[in-house]
Amino acid sequence: MGSHSHTLPTPTTPAGREGLAAVLAAPRDAVVALDFDGTLAEIVPDPEQARAHPGAVPALAALAPRVASVAVVTGRPAVVAVRYGGFAGVPGLEHLTVLGQYGAERWDAVTGTVRAPAPNPGVAAARAELPGVLDKFGAWRGTWIEEKGQALAVHTRRATDPKAAFDALREPLAALAARHGLIVEPGRMVLELRPPGMDKGVALEEYVREVGARAVLYAGDDLGDLPAFAAVEKLRADGIPGLTVCSGSSEVTELASRADLLVPGPAAVVDFLAALAEASAPGR
Repeated sequence: MGSHSHTLPTPTTPAGREGLAAVLAAPRDAVVALDFDGTLAEIVPDPEQARAHPGAVPALAALAPRVASVAVVTGRPAVVAVRYGGFAGVPGLEHLTVLGQYGAERWDAVTGTVRAPAPNPGVAAARAELPGVLDKFGAWRGTWIEEKGQALAVHTRRATDPKAAFDALREPLAALAARHGLIVEPGRMVLELRPPGMDKGVALEEYVREVGARAVLYAGDDLGDLPAFAAVEKLRADGIPGLTVCSGSSEVTELASRADLLVPGPAAVVDFLAALAEASAPGR
């Protein structure tokens, strides 16, 4: 972190200010949970090129030993998030957990192993039909299928007209998903097909209760993070203070309007984490 100190921003809501105060008052009882893409990593046209912001690992390594746990909650497979994040074998990150595939998978830094469920048969069936569906709707040009194991994602960010391709595919992909007992989760120029019951809210709430945390912070950037925001709100109603942070506010207004704190993208998230680590230091 060097000699320069970071200033903690102030949440705009009373509940958010209470949540941040609770994290700072007893950091060892707090879970800090973060989405990966768009939060710890910049959004890029090719998701395979996504990497954590250069300051993310140092900030997390400074923060993790001072809190109950740091969790990365992502739709990506856990091993992919670990690889793209550079999270493995980092001193200070021994207490990092990655909840991948919306919590269906789990990687713990302390063991370095992933626990994952059996593949879903509906995903396999949808995978076989997907190219034909994209072909039929003429939206194949520039769209790209991301294989997620427990899910499939169709990206339109590289299409000639990303928004038009996204809009054209919503209905046919919803129909394909419905045929195989899956749901479609729209995101930032991406439509994801996955089994129901897997969401970041379920993953976050279960994890917070498992750790026995008495405060929670969650940062995300997309529609898939709304269930995690709802989980923080539910935990608050149960007497566990919490803070929701939205990374970047231009693309996903629903999330921005629900957040206790807005920060302008991954670089600012990293600064916030560094400031949190400093403010949580013993003797502060």
